[in-house]
Amino acid sequence: MKTRKYTFYFLLLTSNFLLSGCGFYSFTGASVPAGTKTYQVNRFENNALLVEPGLERDFKIALEDLIQNQTNLTLVQSNGDLVYEGEITEYRISPTTATSENTAAQNRLTISVKVRFFNKKKEDDDLEQTFSFFKDYPGSAQLVGAQKATAHEEIFERITQDIFNATLAKW
Repeated sequence: MKTRKYTFYFLLLTSNFLLSGCGFYSFTGASVPAGTKTYQVNRFENNALLVEPGLERDFKIALEDLIQNQTNLTLVQSNGDLVYEGEITEYRISPTTATSENTAAQNRLTISVKVRFFNKKKEDDDLEQTFSFFKDYPGSAQLVGAQKATAHEEIFERITQDIFNATLAKW
């Protein structure tokens, strides 16, 4: 009977050590330093040569939503433990392939975002990096309406996940 009791205490102690030894961990891969409770996403200026109206607002919302959905952190407007800010540096549409009539067979929308990340609880994690992704679409199509919204959504999904991985998942 004593052996069973010691085995139980050993397993309890071991599991406690394993669960608390690495700080806070979520199943999304986020590794948030102990004591971190809030985050803020400041406005991302649109400094691209080709300015798409509302792009900075849509990107900010996409980043806020991703962090909210993948962590237990609370979004605040100021004095966040984690701070994201930066600017949209590129919004470019360019042909990627041509037809025999010298027209674009396929176009590519590329968006690049420069991010500055500040971790007030662990300043060694601060980061400044540019993230970029693209979406190809047929050269005969115009990037308007639903097609433009879908392209922005797909690009933002990839860029925001890359930002999350670089700042909180450490991938």
